[in-house]
Amino acid sequence: MRVLIDTNIVLDFLLEREPFLNDANALLEALRLHQIEGYVTATTLTNIFYIARKQTKSIEKAREAVSMTLALMEICDVNRNILETAFATNLRDFEDAVQLVCAYAENVDAIITRNADDFVGASLPILSVQQLFEQMNNS
Repeated sequence: MRVLIDTNIVLDFLLEREPFLNDANALLEALRLHQIEGYVTATTLTNIFYIARKQTKSIEKAREAVSMTLALMEICDVNRNILETAFATNLRDFEDAVQLVCAYAENVDAIITRNADDFVGASLPILSVQQLFEQMNNS
């Protein structure tokens, strides 16, 4: 299964944010084992670096976060067309709109997030980590 992973889930893992850490750990382990193919947007990497550095006060930890993401996931290009299409959507959050448009461009099977409401109106499945694993176990 090919999925776009919302920035928040990656940050949950990297920053060990409770109560979301167990789900994030399980998802990252599935990526490591190649049970799923994970995608993030190019802009997710800049967000990860910024937030990880700010939260940990360590440029080394921020660099490790980006390195781990690059090692485990495919990166969706973010170009002018993606940005203009995202800007034209009705989503309240531009970052989420960019992720959604990238998910369509990469033809992924679902977006994995803990904030499904951020992707209201999407025409592809918006799943939590638990819903993803339930779907994988039922197929």
